[in-house]
Amino acid sequence: MAIETLEAPVTETAPGREEQLYTAKPWTLIWWRFRQHKLALTSLIFLVLLCVAAIFADFISPYTPSSIDRLNTFSPPRAIHFFHEGAFKGPFVYALKRTRDPETARVTYEPDHDEILPIRSFVRGETYHLLGLFSTDLHLFGVEHRRQRVNLLGTDSLGRDLFTRLLYGARVTLSAGLVGVAFSFVLGLALGAISGYYGGWLDAGIQRLMEFIRSIPTIPLWMGLAAALPIAWDPLFVYVLITIILSLIGWTHLARVVRGRFFSLKTEDYVLAARLAGASEYRVITKHMLPAMTSYIIAAMTLAVPEMILGETALSFLGLGLRPPVVSWGVLLQEAQNLRTISLAPWLLAPGAAVVLVVLAFNFMGDGLRDAADPYGR
Repeated sequence: MAIETLEAPVTETAPGREEQLYTAKPWTLIWWRFRQHKLALTSLIFLVLLCVAAIFADFISPYTPSSIDRLNTFSPPRAIHFFHEGAFKGPFVYALKRTRDPETARVTYEPDHDEILPIRSFVRGETYHLLGLFSTDLHLFGVEHRRQRVNLLGTDSLGRDLFTRLLYGARVTLSAGLVGVAFSFVLGLALGAISGYYGGWLDAGIQRLMEFIRSIPTIPLWMGLAAALPIAWDPLFVYVLITIILSLIGWTHLARVVRGRFFSLKTEDYVLAARLAGASEYRVITKHMLPAMTSYIIAAMTLAVPEMILGETALSFLGLGLRPPVVSWGVLLQEAQNLRTISLAPWLLAPGAAVVLVVLAFNFMGDGLRDAADPYGR
């Protein structure tokens, strides 16, 4: 009796995907793996949208950050409605009635349900310079009313729109963090690489410099700098100076880690082979040793930005950093220093909530980038 043997059909795997994986560039592979980290991808989208909103804060915000309305001080946030008495009216806010408490004489605001203020797109308002290039008065949204305003996050003690000042503050705070990290990483990578690669008296000198900088107490240093800075100096110059000082203090941790990694990498076989092949020291460092630290460098950069943001916010909050009329999240939080103001206007803590969200977003994005750039990850 003949026994027939059945052979399983051979299924061919699609070679296209495998070829893409084998031939893709390293940054393409990092992006493919980063997209699988949903929380990190969401954080990246949030930070990109925030940066775009900060760049175009002049156009997005309905008012200018210095616009004062003394009859609208400590106004609560205005809720956006779509239906009025069961009928769809589109996005609108109710007008506010200003009253005074007979016992405490405190000004209170109540919504006037008899008057609705439609929110229009591309309305004419206060004049500003878009990106510093040309003058215009076109805003993304607003209400066409002379006395009433649309204050999505309320107002401060001078009646200035907190939503507008929050967007303008994001421009200063985020740029201080990014520029400060750029300066500190250039110093940290350069000095750490030189210290770890060459060793000897260069290593000893750089290590003593790092120990000296790390031994300086931060708060007394900033108190002395705040007392030494003349009040008449241009706020823009003070902002640049604060950013440079933050970067000069924050490069030591990265340099120490890079030095340790270079000590272990300079004896690897591929580094010795590059030297024997006649590669210059600059090429050995930049093309062979630094790429081996890509995962750490990317993670350290994304995690250093929130440290810079927290540093600028804390110093400005204490009055040791940026000062008015510069608008930053730390400067905005100065109005929330006393409990009486917080009890009357808790919405002044909105810049603090923005700092928390941005710091968490950078941390989540840093975790995703570290996992995506890890050559041993799967």
